[in-house]
Amino acid sequence: MEELLARHRKEQRDLQARITQKKKNATKKTRKGINDECERLQRELNEKHQREIAELNGETTDTAADVLEHLSLDDIDGDKINGTAADVPADGEVKTGSSNATASPSPSPSPSSNSDPASAPAPRAKKPNRQKARLARRAAERAAQSARAAEEAANQTDHRGNEKEVMDAAFKRLGLKEIEINPDGHCLYSAIACQLDELGLGLRPDPRRITLSPTTLSRVETVASPKHDGYRAVRAVTADFILEHQEDFAPFMEEPLEEYTRKVRLTAEWGGQLELQAIARAYGVEINILQGDGRIEKIEPGDDVEELDDDEKSKRRIWLAYYRHTYGLGEHYNALTQKS
Repeated sequence: MEELLARHRKEQRDLQARITQKKKNATKKTRKGINDECERLQRELNEKHQREIAELNGETTDTAADVLEHLSLDDIDGDKINGTAADVPADGEVKTGSSNATASPSPSPSPSSNSDPASAPAPRAKKPNRQKARLARRAAERAAQSARAAEEAANQTDHRGNEKEVMDAAFKRLGLKEIEINPDGHCLYSAIACQLDELGLGLRPDPRRITLSPTTLSRVETVASPKHDGYRAVRAVTADFILEHQEDFAPFMEEPLEEYTRKVRLTAEWGGQLELQAIARAYGVEINILQGDGRIEKIEPGDDVEELDDDEKSKRRIWLAYYRHTYGLGEHYNALTQKS
C-alpha cells in the first residue's frame, strides 16, 4: 500500500505541473477548452487511483475513494498512513458493537486470577479518532497547497511588468506618446479612428480606393467623436473593403465570408491581421504596430503610396501599441502619436 500511495502522490504532482503549464499558456479563446481538459485529466487520474486502491485491498470503490481523499500530494509520514490503514481489518470489514456482542463473553475473573498479572486480560487499545485525523490531514494538505501556490507565484515571470518596461523604453526611443483606448473589443478600430483624426485624414477613405455602401457612408457621416464612436465607421469601411476584395481575404477565413464581415461590421469581435491589411489598403496608410517585446510590425498600404514623397508618407503613417499581458481582458491596442 505504501508504494502504491507514493506512486499516486507522484502522479498527482506530475498532473498538477501539467495543468499549471497548460493554464499559463491558455489564451482567451482557448481558456474554456483548457479548463475542461484539465478537469477531465484530474477526474480520470482520481478514478484510476480509486480502482488501484480497491484492487489492492479488495475493497469497494467507495472505500478506495475515502483512502484517496486522504492522500496528500506531499509526502506523508509512513506511520501516519499505516496508522490509518490499521483501522480497517485485512478482510475490509470494520468491527461494530453488535459483532463484539456475539463473541464469547470472558469468564468472570476469580480472586486467584486477579492476583496473577500474567493471567489478567490485556487492556484494550483505544481506537484513534478517524474524523479528527481526516480533518488534520485535510488542513495539512491545504497548507501545503497554499505554500506551493505562493512559491509558484513568487517564481513566475512578471510578464506585465516586463512588457510595460519594454514599451516605455520604445516610446522614449521613437519619440512617441501613448493615447489610452478603452479595452472593450473595439480597441483596434478606435485606435485607428483616433490616429486618422490626429493626422487629419478623416474617417472617409479616398473613393478611388473603395466604394462605400450607403449604410457605411451613413455611419461615417454620423460619427460624433472619432475617439469615442469612430470605431463604428472604421469597422464598416473594413467590412466593405474585405467584401470588395474577397479573393484576397476569403482563403484565410475559418467561416463564411458573409458571417465574417457581419461580425466585423456589427459586433465587438476583435480585429487582427486581416483587418489591419484591409484598413491599411482602404485608407492608404502605413500601420506600424509596436509589440510588447520591442519589435515593430509594419503593414503596407499598397503600391500607389510609393509615388508619394517622404513628407507625404509621414503624414500617412499610423502607430499602434499592441499589448498581450498588461490588460486584464487580454490582447489590446492603444494609439501612439508623435510627441510635439
